[in-house]
Amino acid sequence: MEFLVEAEFRLPPDLDAGTRQHLLDDESRYGAARRDDGDLVRIWRVPGRPANVAIWRAADATALHELLAALPLYRHKSITVRPLALHPLETAEPEESPRQRTDGKSS
Repeated sequence: MEFLVEAEFRLPPDLDAGTRQHLLDDESRYGAARRDDGDLVRIWRVPGRPANVAIWRAADATALHELLAALPLYRHKSITVRPLALHPLETAEPEESPRQRTDGKSS
């Protein structure tokens, strides 16, 4: 299954700089590992906020919860999850446009 996951984090303002950097570095490493494993399909930043929108892949909602709960910043995050289902347009075979033709002819 694929899930649209929106996340925003807020670290405590009194958190010391070393701990803050350690958490951010751990979060980055964990995200890269999940991307390499195929669990994190795509991720985008939300400009102007400590937030992101991502597509995650997991067997089910429980498996996704386990992946998200293991995020180093999990306890500092507000997370919204939306399960995704294929749209009929995504399952249809695309028609070939004149620009996509490989035989040199235009239609």
